[in-house]
Amino acid sequence: MTILLLGKNGQVGWELQRALAPLGVVIALGRHSSNGLCGDLAKLDDLRKTIREIKPTIIVNAAAYTAVDRAEEERELARIINAEAPAVLAEEAKARDALLTHYSTDYVFDGSGTRPWQEQDQAMPINHYGATKYAGEQAIQATGCRHLIFRTSWVYATKGNNFLGTMAKLIEERDSLKVVGDQVGAPTGSELIADVTALALRETQKNPEISGIFNLAASGETSWHGYATFIAKWFQRQHVPLRATPDRIQSVPTAAWPTQAVRPLNSRLDSGKLERALGLRLPAWQRGVERSLTERRNFTTPQD
Repeated sequence: MTILLLGKNGQVGWELQRALAPLGVVIALGRHSSNGLCGDLAKLDDLRKTIREIKPTIIVNAAAYTAVDRAEEERELARIINAEAPAVLAEEAKARDALLTHYSTDYVFDGSGTRPWQEQDQAMPINHYGATKYAGEQAIQATGCRHLIFRTSWVYATKGNNFLGTMAKLIEERDSLKVVGDQVGAPTGSELIADVTALALRETQKNPEISGIFNLAASGETSWHGYATFIAKWFQRQHVPLRATPDRIQSVPTAAWPTQAVRPLNSRLDSGKLERALGLRLPAWQRGVERSLTERRNFTTPQD
């Protein structure tokens, strides 16, 4: 089995290289891949040629335009990468009966209410990034190709730029912090996403009826403020000197932290459909965050 992985250097793509390796031959491409192969989702013709040359059994697309605020200005580029490129992947997957795995986001919803979003709920994006990701979902479905679309939220990893890494740094450098407290979701680790993806791909080999859109998020919920406070408390338990102790992390409303793109207040995702399909139970968000913090600490602390 040949697996084409796009976005190999991203947070999820990096973990997918590990998780997919036991399943077959993995050809992992980044945006600047060479050897005549193209992993740049902005180059649609070259992308199509690459798929036809590799002839993959499975295509896993972990690449995307994810700069939420900049997408409000670079609207065309965001649309090409998040909507047109997935359409090309789906068309090529359909032509050779390959399985396409793609990642989407809670940003396809408008963030209203407090109930966790389910797959069948009406999508109503409130920013351009969300609109392009929803368009990508629709383009994939329209081709009729075999597909798995995983909607996830608040993704973090030990490596790369993300909220966890930023907070881990700031609480050691600043005397106090202000963090948004009225946006709620579940921090979801890239390692978890990659491992669940690998499990899903194995299961689809036995049960092709496992297909469509699935929410994939760690269980439980918190706010960005709660997330930051959890990180600070973890550092305290590890006896790490802090400047911004938990009591110095102030909760502020979204209105106090204006951004170019509107953010959803409710990013909760109900992953029950996925759990039932794969026979698993997704872990609490705290477990993954603790693991990632431990890894970061081990990487940055001199070892004997």
